[in-house]
Amino acid sequence: MTATATTTESKPAYDPRLTNADLAPLEKQTWGSYNIFAFWMSDVHSVGGYVTAGSLFLLGLSGWQVLVSLLVGIGIVYFFCNLVAKPSQQTGVPYPVICRSVFGVLGANVPAVIRGLIAVAWYGIQTYLASAALDVVLLKLFPSLLPYADVQQHGFLGLSALGWASFTALWLLQAAVFWTGMETIRRFIDFCGPAVYVVMFLLAGYLIARAGWGAIDFNLGDVKHTGWASLPVMFGAIALVVSYFSGPMLNFGDFSRYGKSFAAVKRGNLLGLPVNFLVFAVLVVVTASLTVPVFGELLTDPVATVARIDSTFAIVLGALTFSIATIGINIVANFISPAFDFSNVNPRRISWRAGGMIAAVGSVLITPWNLYHNPAVIHYTLETLGAFIGPLFGVLIAGHYVVARQRVDVDDLFTMSTSGKYWYRNGYNPKAIVSTVVASLVAMVPVLVPALSAAAPYSWFVGMALGFALFSLLSKGNR
Repeated sequence: MTATATTTESKPAYDPRLTNADLAPLEKQTWGSYNIFAFWMSDVHSVGGYVTAGSLFLLGLSGWQVLVSLLVGIGIVYFFCNLVAKPSQQTGVPYPVICRSVFGVLGANVPAVIRGLIAVAWYGIQTYLASAALDVVLLKLFPSLLPYADVQQHGFLGLSALGWASFTALWLLQAAVFWTGMETIRRFIDFCGPAVYVVMFLLAGYLIARAGWGAIDFNLGDVKHTGWASLPVMFGAIALVVSYFSGPMLNFGDFSRYGKSFAAVKRGNLLGLPVNFLVFAVLVVVTASLTVPVFGELLTDPVATVARIDSTFAIVLGALTFSIATIGINIVANFISPAFDFSNVNPRRISWRAGGMIAAVGSVLITPWNLYHNPAVIHYTLETLGAFIGPLFGVLIAGHYVVARQRVDVDDLFTMSTSGKYWYRNGYNPKAIVSTVVASLVAMVPVLVPALSAAAPYSWFVGMALGFALFSLLSKGNR
């Protein structure tokens, strides 16, 4: 079985320096709308997704203002995901390969490495989040482990002995799922998203039975912003939604390449993004708001919520489900992407599996629990991520839709010939590189300059718009 679990077509003329079985165009594309829908469910239904959705309702906005912000933000994600999905679905190649048409056959390694390194950091953080949920289960079942959960008594590099055990177990589990190939991953994500819905409906039902329907309140915090004064806060909420999905959105071509048709991909995106995210957000608010009358305090962490239930079975079921769901998003968003990205750097020596394992090892070396325990670092990381991912997105979209007019010569994506369409200058497209660098630097200014910090949450939008405009302008004579 190949890593893609589908037949790839690698022609003899394809240069081995640019080709392996995982990067070559697919001959068979088998994913339907449900598979794409399940992909997004896995991406949304996690501890991080729950906390992110819940945090928006604590911004001082009314419930309807938050829901409008959510719909606008997820609508932007839906629109851009369709744009980035189309070239990969039509050609059957992953994100780093389609980038060759814009950045050059060698220049594509620039966006691939940037996206891969970002994914490595978040892979470690999401694994840590899932391991924290597993810790809750272990402590409930085996209270004698409590001393080993204390980093002061039994800790190493900032993580407790129990934390290391849980992190290692989930690290190995994710690696095992990934190693079996894309078909197993498809089945895994088909299960993860719906499983979380089942647990969340059960959790909401339990809390409603305890507190009653009248206790549901869509304003989790005090409403502080009304009228025109609420617009800046709503724009911030919209930017947060887009930033949260910016990583999976950029490399969505890694998944859309498996779609039976572009229409099937769009249907899956519609169900998985606007429809699914809205339902999930409402469930989050219902559950979180009911924790106040039932437990006496507002809980926006689903694992903390299930941990307060007086049932060992319920705690184990809930925490394990959220752990599995977080594994699902991690494999989808932060494992497969660097697997393709690092493989693209040297296809002859780095297979898809090897690329994924490079990412997995790197995720441990950065000690993600230390990053997660520092909110300022996480905040800074999100804004920096947006500043770099936005330009990559803008340049790719401009290159495919404005400059190339949606035409891609698939065979030229795999040739090192100097006469190839995507050879540009020594394998690099200087216009794409310059556009990306300039847009990233400009987008990073608000992140680095305290006086401009109010604009920092919009780093993705600034980088994307500037990258799009610069590359379109520089390539005007090449259309």
